[in-house]
Amino acid sequence: MTDTATVSHSFQAEVSELLHLMVHSVYSETDIFLRELISNASDACDKLRYEAIAKPELIGEGEAPQIRVIPSKAASTLTIADSGIGMDRQELIDHLGTIARSGTKAFVQRLSEAKDGSGLIGQFGVGFYSAFMVADRIVVISRRAGGDEVWTWTSSGGAGFEVAPASEEDAKRVTRGTEIVLHLKDDAKKYLETYEIERIVTAYSDNIQFPIMLVPEEGEPRQINSASALWQRSKSELTPEDYTKAYKSIAHAFDEPAMTLHYRAEGRYSYAVLLFAPSTKPFDLFEPARKGKVKLYVRRVFITDDADLLPAYLRFVRGVIDSEDLPLNISREMLQNNPQLAQIRKAVTTRVISELEQLAEKDAANFDKIWDSFGAVIKEGLYEDFERRDKLLALARFTTTSGEKRSLKQYVEGLKENQTEIYFLVGDSIERLKSNPRLEAAKARGVEVLLLTDPVDAFWTSARLEFDGKPLKSLSQGDINFDPIPLSEEQKAEDEAKPAADEADTIALIKASLGDHVTDVKVSTRLTTSASCLVAGSHGPDRELERILSQQARGARSKPILEINLRHPLVVAIAKAAADKAKVDDLSFLLLEQAQILDGELPEDPAAFAARLNRLVLQGVAAA
Repeated sequence: MTDTATVSHSFQAEVSELLHLMVHSVYSETDIFLRELISNASDACDKLRYEAIAKPELIGEGEAPQIRVIPSKAASTLTIADSGIGMDRQELIDHLGTIARSGTKAFVQRLSEAKDGSGLIGQFGVGFYSAFMVADRIVVISRRAGGDEVWTWTSSGGAGFEVAPASEEDAKRVTRGTEIVLHLKDDAKKYLETYEIERIVTAYSDNIQFPIMLVPEEGEPRQINSASALWQRSKSELTPEDYTKAYKSIAHAFDEPAMTLHYRAEGRYSYAVLLFAPSTKPFDLFEPARKGKVKLYVRRVFITDDADLLPAYLRFVRGVIDSEDLPLNISREMLQNNPQLAQIRKAVTTRVISELEQLAEKDAANFDKIWDSFGAVIKEGLYEDFERRDKLLALARFTTTSGEKRSLKQYVEGLKENQTEIYFLVGDSIERLKSNPRLEAAKARGVEVLLLTDPVDAFWTSARLEFDGKPLKSLSQGDINFDPIPLSEEQKAEDEAKPAADEADTIALIKASLGDHVTDVKVSTRLTTSASCLVAGSHGPDRELERILSQQARGARSKPILEINLRHPLVVAIAKAAADKAKVDDLSFLLLEQAQILDGELPEDPAAFAARLNRLVLQGVAAA
């Protein structure tokens, strides 16, 4: 057998099994084949560029390395050609005949001492076979740079391949590098459309560093990639305008970024990071899946935007993480369990939080834009991320009864004499919270209260947090004791002027009337002007959290505790009417039902409430 003859070879792995795996497991979209072949072409160009440092004659007067994509509807072929290093006969057999064998891997090993091969792309072999998803026959024509021989590798998948000298016409055309000719299946003819090719290149290979030229059947060849991975460039080379353009391109956004984070991590793992925090809220921020949109690249090649590179509470962040160490053909399952990616996630999340901290300190206006748009999302981390909870709590900004948006550090700086807790109230609107009777005792002492209205607030506040040694305390749950905090002299005089009902007798009367409609009746330290309010016990969910959970599950709620103000005329009236059970019942239920209404709820029996209210009004009119 001579080198001029066609030689058939068996694959050195189970090709049919691998192709099944390729289609059903490794790659979820057939578009990936073009990414893989372009990546391999880029790899070949990179190898040529490196070897030409020692042997400039490899490039000589020829064209600079580039990649060409050539569709032919007449022949039903799609050609991906490069003017890279090329392959000789044995390399064609070795690289394309053994599944998962990698020319790049061997090349990087050769350069390991010099640490100069980290920019190479791909594992030539596995990615190449993804082309059989769209082609029923593949022809590879290649000439090694500096060589005279041109060889053709042909396969239809199945059990093997053939290697033969190239025809005179092919040898004349391929002066250096490799052409991969895909004979497309009938259901893959869409890849002959120039707009489909441009779409895939823009999505997956826009930042390949060599020009990708589209050679249409009609018209002039044109470059269809930007050929510049901006995140791989030094910060000193870039301007704010460069970053803004990159943000709008990467995130498909129209606003300006409120924060830009660009750095390169070196060490155990090497990767480049370019992330942006938008200044406006995207429409899909609260989709149930809570998926992030940070794109994963491996050596400038797009892999996926579904790798969960940041926790769900940072899903508003957009950008790119480009790893030098991950395999190019990493599968979805490997993404979930890859230890390198887990370390990258952890490190980048910590860096994003740190960047937000610096922004809050140095550029409050831009941080406020981020918080106003995404604060409700970031607060999900208070419930989910125990490790970073303290940092997130320090970052948080809250509307308070002072009318300002403040951090907990600012809140603590304004604590009143003897105040040892940070008070908050959860509800569905600022206006309703401001008129909530549970605020009255705090207002009377000038105590500031956090007003929390995002749905997530009911969840993270259940975690029993503290800040600067001060526990966060809900005004609608458990016992509250404001007594150590001095009242204003005006409020003290007003309270002393009001007669108070007897505590034991009044509570006994109300309990007898309400029965199991409440779990308990207590004297309130929260109220100064209102007659009553409802609170939850110290154990179990807060009132607002229980309301949300009951709406979602359509389940019954636990009975609340009714707190009463012994100095309110309505409560005093109950004590005075002790002998009139019907009146005591009406007034006691009125205390309960008005508290329910103030909480944004309906009375348990609206018809009975209306009848009761009419009776009491008519009694008052008759007495007048």
